[in-house]
Amino acid sequence: MSTSAPPLRIAITGASGRMGHMLIEAVLAAPDCQLAGALDLPDSPSLGQDAGAPLGRNTGVAITSDLRAGLANAQVLIDFTRPAGTLAHLALCRELGVKCVVGTTGFSAEQKAEIGAVARDIAVMMAPNMSVGVNVVMKLLDQAARALNQGYDIEVIETHHRHKVDAPSGTALQMGEVLASALGRSLADCAVYAREGVTGERDPSTIGFSAIRGGDIIGDHTVLFAGIGERIEITHKSTSRVAYAQGSLRAARFLAGQARGLFDMNDVLGLR
Repeated sequence: MSTSAPPLRIAITGASGRMGHMLIEAVLAAPDCQLAGALDLPDSPSLGQDAGAPLGRNTGVAITSDLRAGLANAQVLIDFTRPAGTLAHLALCRELGVKCVVGTTGFSAEQKAEIGAVARDIAVMMAPNMSVGVNVVMKLLDQAARALNQGYDIEVIETHHRHKVDAPSGTALQMGEVLASALGRSLADCAVYAREGVTGERDPSTIGFSAIRGGDIIGDHTVLFAGIGERIEITHKSTSRVAYAQGSLRAARFLAGQARGLFDMNDVLGLR
């Protein structure tokens, strides 16, 4: 007689935010997962409340700003916060042996190196976009860039809600990295992030970025390959944060089988 494995115990940061609510809802709906901790900032008005209260659920897990208490019973932390906060969370995850799914964006090169160092001791999955669809698009972009490597100008256009604090988005930058790599270039050498005034003709070796902010747009990304007589557009549009939450749970399940190392969604989805 077979017995099912115990549920994966997951802690969530930013528990009272929009993404936090979506992640908590996804964990509560997943029979193989269990909410083990809910964390938020010390000034959050939700501290002490049941993490499931906004969903009309009683989880028995109170929102806390005490990171050590919030991680005490967790196997995996899902973190969508800010770079400095994520690095602090990872430091304690490393100490406690808690694996971490990082959806935070805006890291500097030095901060990414810090995360790589942490991943020598615990399993970390880091991706600027947890959507399964977005990560499939990344593969399509790699193929398109290799085929359209001559005679096509490449532009990345991204649109997000008015509250987003970094630009270009982490997803747009990842798209740029994929495109540059497929073309045998370094994004640092060929990216153009702003145009104003008399810029001269477009350098065909560059990859341009445009960032639009407004309203409550969750996230749209388009890569334009503009040739002579034709153009190809590869677009992904997010209509709900549910896609990010479901992708995060897939990442958490993947990490459950890893002892240590730094992974991305290609590893999670088997797209290598």
